[in-house]
Amino acid sequence: MLEVLDGKRGNVDSNTVDKVNILLVDDQPGKLLAYEAMLSELGENLIKASSGREALEHLLKTDITLVLMDVSMPELDGFELAEIIRQHPRYQKTAIIFVSAVHLSDLDRLKGYETGAVDYVSVPVVPELLRAKVAVFAELYRKTREAERLTVELERRVAERTAELEASVARQMELADQLLDADRRKDEFLALLAHELRNPLAPIRNAASIMHMKGLHDPELIWCHEVIERQAKQLTRLVDDLLDVSRITQGKIRLRTEQLDLRHVVQDAVESSRTLIDEMGHELTVEMPDTPLLVRGDPARLTQVVANLLNNAAKYQLENGTIAVQIAHDGTDSVIVVRDRGIGISREAMPRIFDLFAQGERVPDRAAGGLGIGLSLVKQMVELHGGTVRAESSGVGQGSAFVVHIPAPTATTTTTTNGTPDAAHSAEAPRRILVVDDSVDAAESMAMLLRLRGHDVVVAHNGQDALQLAEETPPSVVLLDIGLPGMDGYEVCRRFRASGFDATRIIAMTGYGLEKDRQRATEAGFNVHIVKPVAFADLVKLLAE
Repeated sequence: MLEVLDGKRGNVDSNTVDKVNILLVDDQPGKLLAYEAMLSELGENLIKASSGREALEHLLKTDITLVLMDVSMPELDGFELAEIIRQHPRYQKTAIIFVSAVHLSDLDRLKGYETGAVDYVSVPVVPELLRAKVAVFAELYRKTREAERLTVELERRVAERTAELEASVARQMELADQLLDADRRKDEFLALLAHELRNPLAPIRNAASIMHMKGLHDPELIWCHEVIERQAKQLTRLVDDLLDVSRITQGKIRLRTEQLDLRHVVQDAVESSRTLIDEMGHELTVEMPDTPLLVRGDPARLTQVVANLLNNAAKYQLENGTIAVQIAHDGTDSVIVVRDRGIGISREAMPRIFDLFAQGERVPDRAAGGLGIGLSLVKQMVELHGGTVRAESSGVGQGSAFVVHIPAPTATTTTTTNGTPDAAHSAEAPRRILVVDDSVDAAESMAMLLRLRGHDVVVAHNGQDALQLAEETPPSVVLLDIGLPGMDGYEVCRRFRASGFDATRIIAMTGYGLEKDRQRATEAGFNVHIVKPVAFADLVKLLAE
């Protein structure tokens, strides 16, 4: 006999979805009816089987939560049936309650537990006790299934979230690669931009220098010459600043440090900024000690720091203002203070005053110019020297001060300076110079300048002509552009060296100014690498060496 109460597994009413299946197994129909009556109020699905074999058939068709079985049955007794149930993978954890009408010894109970029983009920069965036991196992089963469901759901969500995170990480890595590529392209663009801007700047500055050397007497022409010189210098500085920002952000700035007198740094910076200061009609005062103020640093970069601060002070105040520079020793540091009575710095602008491209308010009646990178360069250059810089201002219209601290050298060494004129002011011996540049204006203007200094100059506009001219009349100095058509300057230099021009001084004059460009120039055999546009006074120094 096989009977199912409340329907079979695949035909369960929607209101019984939370019910569990309980299998009642006994060879006596009366007992099955009694168990049914006792457990019916639990509201679970009660399935009756009159033998062990019938119970097994039902176990194969239906998910059973709990088995309530008699110990003594024909064919398969309770112990044997329990052992068979436990061998099935699906029912290894199914609750089994034995019902026994005879007194069981401890050995009998132990045998039952070994075959898979989880509890015992003795006859006569107490209905309340039986219901309590079955209710506990039914609820435990529901909670276990709910926990399993939640675990599956959690695992699904974890898998989805993991997939999302992996996709996000992959996207972030892709974005990082794109940013690196964009940064590389930006650097390449800046280098190309600098090269393209420097090439026309070189003949402009050369032409201005020729005008100066020829001598001008017409006041209007003199003014035109000064405008050209001033604006060419300004454009050159802007190009250099752009490249410096790129180098610093990549950690490619290399300081050429030496022990130096900070007074000379300030003097060079004042000379560099004098044109702008005078143009604005500002009064400049410089206060510094009579004795050397020694620091260890890169003279060119420290001069750039002070010059940027002076230019900033000149631009951000009305005409006929005042600028004061003070340098002194303070404990273990050397201190530079640049103070002005200009437009000041607002409280809101102060935290970002050293940020890249940050700019204060312009002077109302004058476009101050610049890209907003001067103070950012100051901060980064000072920090490269192990120093600090801070801005001070009482507010808008109250002027400002910039205070730079540079650590003093750990060990003091003696440095001597004298008043002897440098090479730029000494008369250099006439030389035979070969100028190689594919820009006709740049080459011819440079040649004209050098001839005015008494040098014998020949010009070539490509590498092959340069090598041929050198074979005909060997030069003592070659001013060689890098970006030549066909054979570039690096290859031309290598061929010069391979042809026996070991004693010839070969100077790279190029618009390419990155550190890798300098390294390539050195490897190709250049003696010096200088970046266009070259101040003629600096070139004169090189020729006098």
